[in-house]
Amino acid sequence: MLVITDLVKQYRTGTRALSGVNLKVNEPQVVAIIGSSGAGKSTLIRCINRLVEPTSGKIILNDLDVTALPRHGLRSARRRMGMIFQEYNLVERLTVMENALSGRLGYVSFWRAYWRKYPPGDVAMAYELLDRVGLKGYENTRADELSGGQRQRVGIARALMQRPELLLVDEPTASLDPKTSRQIMRLLCELAHEKGTPALVNIHDVGLAQTFADRIIGLAGGKVAFDGTPDKLTPAVLTEIYGEEDWSKTIGEVKGRETQAHKKDQESLKRESAAG
Repeated sequence: MLVITDLVKQYRTGTRALSGVNLKVNEPQVVAIIGSSGAGKSTLIRCINRLVEPTSGKIILNDLDVTALPRHGLRSARRRMGMIFQEYNLVERLTVMENALSGRLGYVSFWRAYWRKYPPGDVAMAYELLDRVGLKGYENTRADELSGGQRQRVGIARALMQRPELLLVDEPTASLDPKTSRQIMRLLCELAHEKGTPALVNIHDVGLAQTFADRIIGLAGGKVAFDGTPDKLTPAVLTEIYGEEDWSKTIGEVKGRETQAHKKDQESLKRESAAG
């Protein structure tokens, strides 16, 4: 579904954020991208939809060579990639429904968007998604009246309104408390699996990555230092990604703290699947 080959991003200052990243995602899985600040996580996410222009390399999404597109071709390409931002990027004065429907802007005419005259099918889909992300009854609430967790839920609904082939998620829990962070990560993973949509999630919290992701990519110095399943994230691997530290205690705490929670999450998913 997504193939990244020899991706390099070097800024005009000479700083090289990415140094030949190779990555393939060929199934609908949730991939957590971890690494220290400056490792290239956000740059990688933003190069994929060309919010940041790659210096060299190739990015293929299904049948589309994203890196070969002229700038005027990016609008249609970005419709295929849903982006969820750390700072939500909602229009504060608009309602929850209006913000969710903005995910269809790439599919409607200028005048339809200007007068907010979206097709009935789009409106029905927005109601369905807002219900699914836990915001039923909030459709007419302004975005600036929402909590951080609620805002992120609107952002998730907006991204899914695009019917994307790929979800790009940049630090979705950075501004949230621990409980809300777990809820948002659980929701993201449930929806990605339900929709069959692969998701790349840039995240700092190793515990959340281990608990919810199907696969973890560790970046260090702009290169892939680790690519594997969460159970393979050992103290030696964390040292390679983040640097020297006593990671054995961290891994132990994560495993002890998250194992029961992970079981509950899986049981919850099974119950919801059976009910659905």
